Amino acid sequence: MTALQAQPPVTVRVFAQRCSATRHGATLARRLAVWKLDTWGIPYGTRLSDTVALLVAELAANAVLHGRVPGRDFELRLMYPYEQTGVVRIEVSDNHETRPNPLAARQPDPDADGGRGLLIVESIAARWGVSDRVGPGKTVWAEAEAGGVRGGL
Repeated sequence: MTALQAQPPVTVRVFAQRCSATRHGATLARRLAVWKLDTWGIPYGTRLSDTVALLVAELAANAVLHGRVPGRDFELRLMYPYEQTGVVRIEVSDNHETRPNPLAARQPDPDADGGRGLLIVESIAARWGVSDRVGPGKTVWAEAEAGGVRGGL
């Protein structure tokens, strides 16, 4: 019989904030994200902080433009496994049922004025996707890696 070995404890820092589904709310989400990273030891102006800021800006803008349900907020959630992988996970949840199409992120309409936000996310995130959430809507998430090929410190 072998003894079970305990896993070393891992501290995962989590920050969650509801923001109004407006341009101001999207701006606030970006500013709160870089502020929170700074309090976690990821200083303003580093590549990882800037990458997270851009990912939050794009995901929050999409939640406001495409996921807005009148009278409902969107939620920003950041997760950072302290002293571990150097990965920051960003989640933006809204109440709209429509999901973004990952294929459209790779093939935006070249004549359109917009529609390149997910192309930016695809380009700089280590990984991204869409998942279900409790209640109506969905969560669009992205991960930024410190020192990774895409984004990073």
